[in-house]
Amino acid sequence: RLRWAVSRTIGKQLAGRFIQRINRRAKYLLLETDNGTVIIHLGMSGSLRICNLDEPANKHDHFDIVLSNRHILRFNDPRRFGSLHFTRQPAEVHPLLRDLGPEPFSTELTGQYLHALSKHRKTAIKNLIMNSKIVVGVGNIYASESLYLAGIHPARIASRISLQRYDRLVLAIREVLQAAINSGGSTLNDFVQPDGQPGYFQHHFRVYGHAGQPCERCATPISHMITGQRSTYYCKHCQH
Repeated sequence: RLRWAVSRTIGKQLAGRFIQRINRRAKYLLLETDNGTVIIHLGMSGSLRICNLDEPANKHDHFDIVLSNRHILRFNDPRRFGSLHFTRQPAEVHPLLRDLGPEPFSTELTGQYLHALSKHRKTAIKNLIMNSKIVVGVGNIYASESLYLAGIHPARIASRISLQRYDRLVLAIREVLQAAINSGGSTLNDFVQPDGQPGYFQHHFRVYGHAGQPCERCATPISHMITGQRSTYYCKHCQH
């Protein structure tokens, strides 16, 4: 009973198979076997941990992938927004992955790419870069932080941003995401790393969650608004 029903045949399809590679596409984890690919989404609160074979399941543990070394890859998800899938087709053609935009660190993501896609769009730039069909991996926190670093107002209409500013935005996205990765992610509620430790990037936020606090550049109080039903933080003076 996760976000989508888990196939009743997935156990038989995986039994005796070897995990050859572990990859990622957007927020999906890909366990590539010699028989197909397991696709796992952690949802908002899901996590994977390695357990001993005899470790009893907890309340929110939903499935185990039992390994031949008597360990278990166990999926825990209190909110049940995660999912588990299996496909024998190339993972990139699966319905959940085939329409995704480029990865933020790939050569496909350029200022020119974003500028071209935004030409006739009247959506706010923050909504544009959070659209996984445009670019993956830019969540709400990182969108606010990237737009601040690039000096772009989050509500600015995407089609009214110059190519030069899009070039700057791509660099800002990569800088923010790399810093977050180096810090182990952002723990605001229940996120933990695979070893159970929290992330620490929240201690480096420049604007997110800082409403009313002085901007580190100009000392103007950070503003807050709702964009696309998500909290957005920005500096009125530095972002335009």
